[in-house]
Amino acid sequence: MKIFLLLGSVNAFLSVALGAFGAHYLKQKLTPDKLDVFHTGVQYHMIHALGLILIAILSDKLSNSSLVNASGWAIFIGIVLFSGSLYALSLTGLKIFGPITPLGGLSFLVGWMLIAIAAWK
Repeated sequence: MKIFLLLGSVNAFLSVALGAFGAHYLKQKLTPDKLDVFHTGVQYHMIHALGLILIAILSDKLSNSSLVNASGWAIFIGIVLFSGSLYALSLTGLKIFGPITPLGGLSFLVGWMLIAIAAWK
């Protein structure tokens, strides 16, 4: 499960970089509402990057590796869809990105539920 350790650490790095970008550069470029949307993306990005690192650690501890593996991919897809759509929405103002966000949230939910099921088994 080194892939999830790699994905988690790269996404944690990106989250910090994007957070700094938002705080220092976008603060003067975006409206407060759009900046809030961007920051929500950063917050969920970091939380789920840490989740990927946790999944990498849990893959050693839980015997049901297929569920753990699926949870990692669901969380990663959630980062791309949820945080990615919020970044795109805030930076472009295009409403077309809005409907993508809930799909990312659903992917997060699936990922966390798969971890719960793996722990239960």
